[in-house]
Amino acid sequence: MTNDKPYRIHALELGPMSNRIYLIEDSASGTAAVVDPAWEVEEITDLARARRLQITHILLTHTHQDHVNGLERLRTQAPDARVHLLRAEAALWSDCPADAHLHQDGDLIPLGDTTIRVLHTPGHTPGSACYHLGDDLISGDTLFVFGCGRCDLKGGDPAVMFHTLARLRQTLPGDTLIHPGHDYGVKPQSTLEEQAEGNPFMQFDDVAAFTRYRMHDHDQIRDMPYGPVRLR
Repeated sequence: MTNDKPYRIHALELGPMSNRIYLIEDSASGTAAVVDPAWEVEEITDLARARRLQITHILLTHTHQDHVNGLERLRTQAPDARVHLLRAEAALWSDCPADAHLHQDGDLIPLGDTTIRVLHTPGHTPGSACYHLGDDLISGDTLFVFGCGRCDLKGGDPAVMFHTLARLRQTLPGDTLIHPGHDYGVKPQSTLEEQAEGNPFMQFDDVAAFTRYRMHDHDQIRDMPYGPVRLR
């Protein structure tokens, strides 16, 4: 099978919380972006080396420790890589690198022939981001396979999450492939259409009902340490 996209997305599942770390490879330039560097950083750099890629960008979906605990180690091995995150997230992060590139919703990040669009998707944290390229969405702890990020940690807001999920459902094509920040579902990735039809958190028209379900209905759902839910 040929790949007619200008990029490839490579996934690594690392750490004790089933984190999904992504390496976006731009085929023409041989450059790459790492999304949410954490845990076994050497596996990330080994993959880049095996693919003969230069890591030029580091994209953060949010700044919980399980998504950024490898950032400084990666930067020592890729010192020229630029760190990217939402301005709203940086405002709450005491360890934000002084040289980070701070974004707002809709900004574009060029990676060789690949263009990555930054989406501000708050709810899990005030500055959570998803990264949209082609027909792929790297969704961090915003949207999981049949789940969504928890909203009871500092800065979380279920009402905001309700509107974020509605926006994704209404504005992105159904064949968009979701690449979540953890593998807590029945499979590691899914289409937006499949999530719109079967994800319980995308079935609500009423924000109050969504909030009750997300925050209180523990007979039907259970929270994992930094994010999603798994239906019992």
